[in-house]
Order: sequence, then C-alpha cells, then structure tokens
Amino acid sequence: MPTFASALVKETLEEYGAVARAGLEHYLKRGEPRRHLYDLVADYPRRGGRSLRASACIAAARAFGGATAEAADSAVALEILHNAFLVHDDVEDESEIRRGKPTLHELHGVPVAVNVGDALAVLSIGPLISNFKKLGPGRALRVLEEAERMARESVEGQAVELGWRRDNAVDLRVEDYLMMILKKTCWYTTIYPCRVGAMIGGADEIDIDRVTRFGFFLGAAFQIQDDLLNLVGDQKKYGKELGGDIFEGKRTIMLIRLLQVAPRAERARVVAILSRDRRRRSATDVAWVRGRMEAHRCIPFARELAHGLAGAARHEASLAFAHLPRSRDRRFLEALPLWVLERT
Repeated sequence: MPTFASALVKETLEEYGAVARAGLEHYLKRGEPRRHLYDLVADYPRRGGRSLRASACIAAARAFGGATAEAADSAVALEILHNAFLVHDDVEDESEIRRGKPTLHELHGVPVAVNVGDALAVLSIGPLISNFKKLGPGRALRVLEEAERMARESVEGQAVELGWRRDNAVDLRVEDYLMMILKKTCWYTTIYPCRVGAMIGGADEIDIDRVTRFGFFLGAAFQIQDDLLNLVGDQKKYGKELGGDIFEGKRTIMLIRLLQVAPRAERARVVAILSRDRRRRSATDVAWVRGRMEAHRCIPFARELAHGLAGAARHEASLAFAHLPRSRDRRFLEALPLWVLERT
C-alpha cells in the first residue's frame, strides 16, 4: 500500500520530470553526425528514469518562491549531466545493463560511448547559458558557480571510489564511505538541486548550510538504499544487474562491514576475490560474498544506517523549510527521506 509520501513524490516526479524531458528534447535535437553521435546522445535520456534531480531543483525553486519556468533550464542541465555521468560510470564500472537495456559501450564500444558521454557533458552547458536571459546575470552566475562546484565534487568522489578499487582498499570505515558519497552522489543528486533551487527561488534569507545538510543526509540514504537494491531489489524494477556492485568491486557499506566483521579466513577470501579483475570474478564468487553479507548481518546494518540518515534528513528539512509556506512543493521535499526508504 503506497504511503502519502510515496504517492506525493511519485506524482511530483512525473509532473516535473515531464517538464525536464520536454526541455531536454530541445537540446538533444541536433544535426550531423546523427548515427555516430546525436542518435546515441539521446539514448539514455529517452530510456526513462525518475528525474529526481531535476524535480528536486524545480520543487525547491517553487518552495522558495520561484516559478517552474525559472528553474526549468537548470533542471534540464542537471538531467543532461546526469546522463553524461551514467555513460561514463558504465564504462568505468564495466556495467552491462542500464535502465533495463544493454549499456551504451556494450552496444557501440567504449570509444564511441566515451565520446557520447563527453557530448552530453558539453550539451549541459547550453541550458546554463540560457539562464542569463531568464534569471538575469546575477542569479545565473551564482547557478553556474554552483554547477562548477557540483561537477568538481562529483568527479573527485568518483576518483576516490575508482582509486579504492584500483588499490584494492580493504581497511575502509563507514566514515570513509560517507565522505566518498558526499562527493560522488550527494552533491549532484540532492545538495546541488536543493541549493540551486533555493537560489533561483530568490529567497533573501536562506540558511544554505542547513539546506546542504538536508541534501547530504538525503543523498546518503538514497545511495545506501540504491546499494541495497543492487542486492535485494526486483530485477524488473531495478533496471541494472543484481549483484553488479560485487562484480565491480564497489566498496558499499555492506562490503565495508563484511571486511570489518568476517572471520580471518573469510576476510582473506573476500580480499582475494576483490583483487581480481572484474572479468575474473565468477557468479559463484559473487554469490559467496553475498551469502557472507547475509550471514554477518551486513544488509540489516546498512538498512539501519540508511534509516538513521533519512531520519536526520527529515530533521534538517523541518528546520530548513520551516519558514516556507505549506505548499505542495515543500511537502514534496519533506517527503523525500521517507520515499527514499520505500523505493523498490
């Protein structure tokens, strides 16, 4: 039975996602070369997705007194950049499935996919330039500065995660994971959309640090829930290969916890599996690691952490948005922490 929070979030994501997708099409319509570039640039965006980032941007702008039209270009830019990150992430992770279909590099090869990801990143600049006419130079420049920081934080976080896998880091702490996802996930998924939406809304007195804290706690809960779904989710709904994070050697909370609590012999076997190239990890290896996670209650540990972070996000929302009118958009933002936990 859907809760009020999940129903409201679903309805709002559909509405604001449609706004972002309509704007997206404008920037995806390009001339030649079509076959080797622009048809492929449109592939991931047209596969669907929740449009969480774009919707949070629009909702925050409206909640703080702005209009949908004022936030639309920033939301579109974020949606385009998100898809650029997905293309590059899939190459870096050697992923096989994205949104229920083969990844771009599986279909067209790594060189073509990398170039498509580059093209999407470049196309995301266009809507930010359009902001100068719509928002005026002052606010548009602030949004652009925020976008630069968000992109920098994101690639730094990705570098940390990739470095852990390259170096086979096995002595990580929960704090290390949270710092990594602050950069890799939270800045572009939840912190930036809420910060820039509030700025676009034109609020004179914004406690931007509290908005940032809300975004961090929300984004961290979102990422841990996403990691959990990679283990226990519904394959049809999830859209990626279950167990893919173990195949890829990603340092999720569950894996970090397993390395902390497993007996010496089991830990040594986990370390040995992680030391291999992805293509040399077998389905048997993945199933064994997953089984050890269950045996040592790593999955409940991650769930409890996600619930704690979502609770912290709800607390920060109660403070960050307390002075705003009781609008649908404010209720949407306040409902996101619960929705994150209810995702399947």
